[in-house]
Amino acid sequence: MRTDEVRALYDRTMREHARPDGPGVRVERDGPLVRQVGGRSDWNGVVWSSPDLDGEGADAAIAAQIRHCAALGLPEFEWKLYAHDRPADLGDRLRAAGFVPEPPETLLAAPAGPLTGAAPLPEGVTLRRVSDAAGAELMALAHERAFGTDGTRLLHQVVKRLESAPDDFVALVVTAGGEPVSSARMELYPGTGFAGLWGGGTVAAWRGRGIYRALVAHRARIAAERGYRYLQVDASDMSAPILVRLGFRELGATTPYVYRPGP
Repeated sequence: MRTDEVRALYDRTMREHARPDGPGVRVERDGPLVRQVGGRSDWNGVVWSSPDLDGEGADAAIAAQIRHCAALGLPEFEWKLYAHDRPADLGDRLRAAGFVPEPPETLLAAPAGPLTGAAPLPEGVTLRRVSDAAGAELMALAHERAFGTDGTRLLHQVVKRLESAPDDFVALVVTAGGEPVSSARMELYPGTGFAGLWGGGTVAAWRGRGIYRALVAHRARIAAERGYRYLQVDASDMSAPILVRLGFRELGATTPYVYRPGP
């Protein structure tokens, strides 16, 4: 896998020509930017900026996104900045305008085919696909226990996808003794060659037993069967080493810059 070629393909198909990540949202071009726009509980943010963007253009684009956030009354707006985006000081300009950087993530990719091998689960553990609201609640609970965060937004998004656009979405939950211990999602992006892995998290007591790897393998099999060439992950510091051992390659780093309007 040529990382430079795959990164260029990712920039073109997944960012510049991005598609909405769920029902009720839209992707629109705003001058040198591409952004996703939805409701207050959806993800709203910039996914791509022109490689020709200079300092003056960046400042104008940032100001325009702040006005956009205010006009829609959004609780927050994200600018997803990649390390190779231009201008080189774009992160500094975002901070100066009031955007706050969250922990950076590593953009990883791998061919789906080689990841489809057997990955057994521990005894007494069950992996199943989520297909209804009850399963989504278990998934959100596993997410809360794994990451220590509120799963309300995730629950809303999963239920919405299952009801309105399930064909390009996979949600999984892992249970032990009926209790949710892990969950994960996959977004299939038609026409891009990429399937995105999201949300893989396991509660602390069950880590290190192969559950995360099994979730990757299960999603890889679905992606490969559907004709997707690559898996893509925005990986945290916790998951990146595991994924690299499985065969993922680093395409770069990405940092979410979040703007939250004052009261």
